[in-house]
Amino acid sequence: MKAKYPFLAAVFALCCFLPLIVRAQSGSDDQRETYAAAGQQALAAGQFTVAKENFEQLAKLDPGVAEVHATLAVIYFKLRDYDGAVHEVRTAQKLKPSLPKLDSLLGMSLAESGKFPEALPHLEKGFKQTADPEVRRMCGLQLLRAYTGLGRDDDAVETSLKLNKFYPDDPEVLYHTGRIYGNFAFLVMEKLHDKAPGSVWMLQASGEANESQKSYDAAITAFNRVLQLEPRRPGIHYRLGRVYLARFREVQKPEDRDAAQREFTTELTIDAGNGNAGYELATMQADLGNLEEARQQFEQVLKRFPDFEEALVGLGGVCLKAQNPDQAVAHLERATRLRPDDEVAWYRLAQAERAVGNKNAQQKALDVFRKLHSSTPGTLRKPSEGEEITPQQIDTNP
Repeated sequence: MKAKYPFLAAVFALCCFLPLIVRAQSGSDDQRETYAAAGQQALAAGQFTVAKENFEQLAKLDPGVAEVHATLAVIYFKLRDYDGAVHEVRTAQKLKPSLPKLDSLLGMSLAESGKFPEALPHLEKGFKQTADPEVRRMCGLQLLRAYTGLGRDDDAVETSLKLNKFYPDDPEVLYHTGRIYGNFAFLVMEKLHDKAPGSVWMLQASGEANESQKSYDAAITAFNRVLQLEPRRPGIHYRLGRVYLARFREVQKPEDRDAAQREFTTELTIDAGNGNAGYELATMQADLGNLEEARQQFEQVLKRFPDFEEALVGLGGVCLKAQNPDQAVAHLERATRLRPDDEVAWYRLAQAERAVGNKNAQQKALDVFRKLHSSTPGTLRKPSEGEEITPQQIDTNP
């Protein structure tokens, strides 16, 4: 609990004024100063039970000091006595409405008590209006609990999106917002199942869910059932190709690779604008060593989608293997401009610059590659779950 709410340290700062307040009101009353000093010392040591005892005594002696009640509110919150925290916050606010951050603490205490309707106005104010990033963060996380508890799933998702924007790398935010997204998706899928269990949409959702869980046979069955209902439905042959390709990577059966190639080709007869299907076909041809077929396919994709970065990297690799380094340099330089953090693009660019004899450019590309790779060491660019295309990978023998 000690590090869960770091913004509460700002409220703890109120304690710094207590000795002066006590002396100003009570002159030489040593008892008041003793409680104040002992309470502050206990707070500094994280001994909240001891601090609570001292500040409760101080509140009895000086019930009109708002800072004493504010400090007690924080202590009660730390000790998970949320009703006590609510009472002390409201007492402090009556005595001195200008005390900072107490409204947010009130909202959080109410939320922790399960009093979501009462907590919402305070949490929404803290999340939308405060300039303190930690207060905003904690109010946002509590809002997720409140909205979920009240069944306001749309508001929970909207708040999650804002939290991810404000705190894109915060693991606690990522965890809780991920749960919100997952729960919302589950509810939507449940509704889809109830309203249209045999629809192409439900079957497609089933296929995608099984694909994500690597239940390849079930995914293939679901996607094929979609095609029975709508034989020319765009995107389904592409998804089937992805399933066969994923299974091929695991068990290395040539028939799965052949099936993937067949499905990607069929997809292009239905939707010639499916750049992902064209890209996958080009990548497969490159892997098989069919360089001319791969080059033509990559160029077709790039003609329609000139900023398809992975396709540029793929075409650059094909040009390297075909001993056309000048062309490779052009494609790979463009790829690195489109996506400066693509280590495969930089690695291939270094190879291409070496092949054309540009040592300075080769070294620059290698330096960038090494810097990027040092932050993510290990096997490079293997396909990962959830990707819509197969990423380009390092080939140490171009």
